[in-house]
Amino acid sequence: MPTRAHRAIAKLVRDGYVRLIVTTNFDRLMERALEDEGIAPIVVSGPDQLAGLQPLAHLGCCIVKVHGDYLDTRIRNTPSELDSYAPAMNDFLDRVFDEFGLVVCGWSADWDVALRACIERAPSRRYSMYLAYRGALGESATNLIALRAGHPFTIAGADQFFEELQSKVKAIEEFSKPHPLSKEIAVASVKRYLSDPSHRIRLSDLIESLARDLTAKLHAGPFADTNANPTVESVTHRVRTYDSMTSTLVSVAATVGRWGDAAAVASVRRAVERVYAIKQTAGLVIWLGYQNYPATLIAYATLLGASLSGNLVSASAIFAGKTRLDNAEVPFARTFPPTCILQSPQDWGRLLQGMERRHVPLNDWIQATLWDALGSEFVSRAEFELHFDWVEIVLALAYGHSNGVDETYIWMPPGSFGYRSASREEVLGRITTSLTEEGTKSSYVRSGLFGATPAACEALVGTFRQFVKTLRWY
Repeated sequence: MPTRAHRAIAKLVRDGYVRLIVTTNFDRLMERALEDEGIAPIVVSGPDQLAGLQPLAHLGCCIVKVHGDYLDTRIRNTPSELDSYAPAMNDFLDRVFDEFGLVVCGWSADWDVALRACIERAPSRRYSMYLAYRGALGESATNLIALRAGHPFTIAGADQFFEELQSKVKAIEEFSKPHPLSKEIAVASVKRYLSDPSHRIRLSDLIESLARDLTAKLHAGPFADTNANPTVESVTHRVRTYDSMTSTLVSVAATVGRWGDAAAVASVRRAVERVYAIKQTAGLVIWLGYQNYPATLIAYATLLGASLSGNLVSASAIFAGKTRLDNAEVPFARTFPPTCILQSPQDWGRLLQGMERRHVPLNDWIQATLWDALGSEFVSRAEFELHFDWVEIVLALAYGHSNGVDETYIWMPPGSFGYRSASREEVLGRITTSLTEEGTKSSYVRSGLFGATPAACEALVGTFRQFVKTLRWY
């Protein structure tokens, strides 16, 4: 049965802080602990398993059992067997110890001559080495620490050490989130500035400050790595980090969308432009696509706020201008929808934990995120979902209008409205009623998002209905 240490390490892997485990143990307790967290590790227990192995950057979670597995008769145990490794294993471990930092626990370095030699010949000290030990530190370990400029420290035991490590790493992650009070202060300040036109400069400065802070973190954070292996753990961790980092700006955007004029919404749009401006252009396509996620979340929040007060005309300023997506300048209306930011929206969206069987996984993730952030503004979850569907239908219609309607191939960004028919029909009914009863005074016409006349808007709604029928999960 896995120990507390095994389970703590598995949680560190789950949260994206540990990627590779080197062990001298023969048992499979580490594998079992990882499986309990829903992680299927790649296991290397002999040199023959190294052939065809993915590059280290793409391995995801990997366990290297340098002395073999207990079900394999080739396990290493005697002094002569521990004296050397096969050339392929040596080459692999040389890369591991050169390209990864080390946290070492429960290893004296006395008996495992070949393993010690691998660490000793690592050519660089670019990443730190930490050695946790009980009792007295032996000569071999002392020399190794000196050679690697490592950091030794005593512990009471492996269980307590890894549990405390996991807890402290989690605490640091929580500490990096915006303090709830700072979010409340930001929203209160925005409301105060919106109530008095003389504060428009202060409002703009506040939003600009939040945008600069966000983009600085996006540019320098661990998610700047666009070559990491995309796994359920790494994608979920990265998107959760995006959620955390954008939380204050999301709340501010929803407030501006609800109560602000076009000039205030334009300040939010500039914040979105900043997010687009710092995107990396090289790396794996999935990570390049997910770089657009914070901007999408902010746009959704702006429209969700507008849905509460019927502020679509002012909120339509979020769509003004163009930005670069997939090496082309395109209208903002074609950059926000989740199915537009990912080249393979279903497959890549289903890498998010809990979204494995969803039709529109990233849309549903955004829905859950915004419910957590803004749900208190709504009477019930049902009301929130109705407003969320309105947002996604507005996005789909705005996309259709900006892209032009091709009767031979009708496509608009799908959303959660695809499987909520009652909610979808209620939203479409409200839009149609507004166009019929208010004509050119309808906010849907005045916003310019769906057409210049009531007839053009109604035609686009009809096209949208035809599109929904093409969804396989309709």
